[in-house]
Amino acid sequence: MTLLLSIVLVAAGIGILTAGGEALVRGAVSLARLARVSTAVIGLTIVALGTSMPELAVSLLAALEGRGDIAMGNVVGSNIFNVAVIVGIAALVLPLAVHMTAVKIEWPFMITATFMCILLARDGALDRTEAVFFVVALAAFTAYMVRLARLETTDADRRELEDSLAGKFVRPRRHQLAVDLGVVLLGVVLLVVGARVLVVGAVRIAELAGLSDRIIGLTIIAAGTSMPELATSLVAARRGQADIALANVIGSNIFNLFGILGVVALVTPQAVHPRIGAVDMWWMFGTSLVLFPLMRSGFRVSRLEGMVLLLAYGVYVGLFLR
Repeated sequence: MTLLLSIVLVAAGIGILTAGGEALVRGAVSLARLARVSTAVIGLTIVALGTSMPELAVSLLAALEGRGDIAMGNVVGSNIFNVAVIVGIAALVLPLAVHMTAVKIEWPFMITATFMCILLARDGALDRTEAVFFVVALAAFTAYMVRLARLETTDADRRELEDSLAGKFVRPRRHQLAVDLGVVLLGVVLLVVGARVLVVGAVRIAELAGLSDRIIGLTIIAAGTSMPELATSLVAARRGQADIALANVIGSNIFNLFGILGVVALVTPQAVHPRIGAVDMWWMFGTSLVLFPLMRSGFRVSRLEGMVLLLAYGVYVGLFLR
């Protein structure tokens, strides 16, 4: 397989994963509507988790194929990319407003999840007991956020959520339940196929370029599987819904750590590459940590601060990723 064909496979895999995630979200949102689930709950669960489905599909497939460095690198690299690149680019489009819930609840949980990941990975492995802790913690956080949303969501918030979800609904038709289930199934199939194509292409690039699975996972695969978050954040920023862009990144990072690592390690316990534990996870922690003072500075992330985040990512890739 040539380098050009490998690059084509990576691009195709990213495209298929994106389409699969979108189909899964559309079908699941429509099913939730049929079940009369509230808009706030849909926004905080199905849509928020749906954008992380590509990461889950790729990490799970890589782990099952014995390429744990890709699985771990994908999660750690995605979290670094989400904060440094996606928040940075979204802030350049429009300075990001910060809601108090992001400062008081979501960011503290994200930084705690990040530190817990580093703490549990210090022995060089994530076992099933630790995986259960991750999954239970994610379920507890999601339940708390849903309860909070039901209590505190205003009419304006509901209208904003309705607008952001408007394109996710499948037009009502006969046999709606069968259609929605079909769309969900299509999304799952596309995620599986896209993950396989992306992993095959990325592994071949690594072999041809002499790169390790860890570096491929931290860069090409992490950036590729983060495209849904980037698209969602940019659309939100262009619509003037900058707070949604920031909440999307924080929520995705929490799900990546507790949801993806939890599920992957539950299926097959994971070894942690020494450099991921010693360097990359600390960069993940550092980018997450620096987000707090940026959010607190006038409760907005400015264009200048967005540029600083992008430069930090350049420093990480250029000087520390080896």
